[in-house]
Amino acid sequence: MRHNRHINHLGRTHSHRKALLSNMAVSLIKHKRIFTTLAKAKEFCKYVEPILTRSRNDTTHSRRLVFRKLCDKYAVSELFREIARKIGDRPGGYTRIIKIGNRLGDNAATCFIELVDYNELMLKTAHGGATNKIRRSRRSSPHKRDINERNNIIQEDNAMTKTIEEAKGE
Repeated sequence: MRHNRHINHLGRTHSHRKALLSNMAVSLIKHKRIFTTLAKAKEFCKYVEPILTRSRNDTTHSRRLVFRKLCDKYAVSELFREIARKIGDRPGGYTRIIKIGNRLGDNAATCFIELVDYNELMLKTAHGGATNKIRRSRRSSPHKRDINERNNIIQEDNAMTKTIEEAKGE
């Protein structure tokens, strides 16, 4: 029986799970948003939140502890140089899970996981950006709205990746 077992093993061995979470953390630090399944995202939050908290204190010891988890020199330097400044005054909750829907092949629940301080669209609305009321027709079905919302999220993600690629090219 699994009484008091609080970790989701994700159907992987310890070393495979450790490598998976480490690679996901590096991808999140580099790209600020990643696409994954909901089960992985929930377990990933438990893994990455302490790393982000550790990065707020920029000492050699904390860099070494973070490097033990990430194993990527570029990601560690970007984490301490850029991300730690943005999350410096936030007392936790550095990541956000945005549920998208179920995957077509295996019906797995999928989601985006992103750093909270790097989503410009949500920051604009939170800091007083004017939001218009959305008028919905009685005839529109909720299924069509879900598809449109997914398409909008995918378009925003594609636009983000293009701007990141342009910034890397400059």
